[in-house]
Amino acid sequence: MLLAEDMAETLEHGSVTAEQTASDGPTDGAARTGWAKRAMVALALGGFGIGTTEFVAMGLLPDIATGLDISEPTAGHVISAYALGVVVGAPVIAALTARVPRKILLVALMVAFTIGNAATVFAPGYGALMASRFIAGLPHGAYFGVAGLAAASLAPVGKRAKAVALVMLGLSVANVIGVPVAAWAGQQFGWRSAFGIVTVIGAVTVAALWRFVPELHGFKATNPATELGALRRNQVWFTLAVGTVGFGGMFAVYTYVSTTLTDVAGLPSSLVPMVLMIYGTGMVVGNLFGGWLADRALVPGLFAVLVALIVVLALFIVAAHNPITAVVVLFAIAVAGTALVPGLQTRLMDVAADAQTLAASLNHAALNIANAGGAWLGGLVIAAGLGYTAPAAVGALLAVAGLVVLAFALRGRGGVRATAEPVTVAG
Repeated sequence: MLLAEDMAETLEHGSVTAEQTASDGPTDGAARTGWAKRAMVALALGGFGIGTTEFVAMGLLPDIATGLDISEPTAGHVISAYALGVVVGAPVIAALTARVPRKILLVALMVAFTIGNAATVFAPGYGALMASRFIAGLPHGAYFGVAGLAAASLAPVGKRAKAVALVMLGLSVANVIGVPVAAWAGQQFGWRSAFGIVTVIGAVTVAALWRFVPELHGFKATNPATELGALRRNQVWFTLAVGTVGFGGMFAVYTYVSTTLTDVAGLPSSLVPMVLMIYGTGMVVGNLFGGWLADRALVPGLFAVLVALIVVLALFIVAAHNPITAVVVLFAIAVAGTALVPGLQTRLMDVAADAQTLAASLNHAALNIANAGGAWLGGLVIAAGLGYTAPAAVGALLAVAGLVVLAFALRGRGGVRATAEPVTVAG
């Protein structure tokens, strides 16, 4: 998480500072800045754990199937159970916890996440495993929504998107470090050990959140009706639609990337894990770049990223036939796709008014729908006999659809970015 600490260095001279929650908290500016940096890293650590548990199951399906004596397609339903938990949990938790203090809510969400993963470790059978994955997915969207708002409240004026990107950085780094390490452990010591690692990460995050995240007193107390009011705002729905459709293009390719690399590009299967790490690195770069871009030109940046995503997805149709160009363009797809997220999250915070928690949480529900939808559409064209480059064409069309939705949402509005009220934090 050193990269997260480096990024937090940029959040030093803003109008909002975090104060230590303990009674002997720091009183000088440098100490408060250091405390804010540790709070940012604690928030990102939660994203690291969530990213690890979300993606590691994909590489362990054969082991899970063998261990539980079920077919691999049946084992694949555990991924769907987690995604369903995300989609259900994001709006329900955000609405029902509207009056819960934000720090307490963050800790509670991570406790639930840790319990869900611990239950996965000890699941005696398929039914219990499905239930545990659903439980582990429930806090996912709400955690990122609340953590993003908390990070934005700690950031200087003009650097809110970069702060949101810091939280999302944990999710990206998970694909470079957390997923490969957990997958290796699962293959060496049994698939349950992978989720044991995630459980430990969750427990450490609980302690870090409690110790380093300050009380967030500037958030307005709302209620379920106020939070659900976000669903009456057209711009919230339009922004969610951009993510659901546009981000689905990346997953149309990523879901089938292993077979594409071996069967189309001719890459040895032994090198696929290395390419996936390169892809994860692209996600880190895209996340950082997306936050930087959104702080400088939010709406134009979203347009530019979607156009770039269309180009690289279309280019992959040809580039996939050579191992070198396939890897280069895959890296570009990861950068462009992930660069969407900080901008979408920031825009949701701008257009949601008093219902920011629900809107920010729904972003991650939308991204999980994009994951499932992109994978489904990619599978359809493969099943139709169009080959493993066809998902890239589907992805490009999805990104075009996302661009159209964004343009439609902003017609006559000029893409004006709302000014958020400052949120103060104190010990």
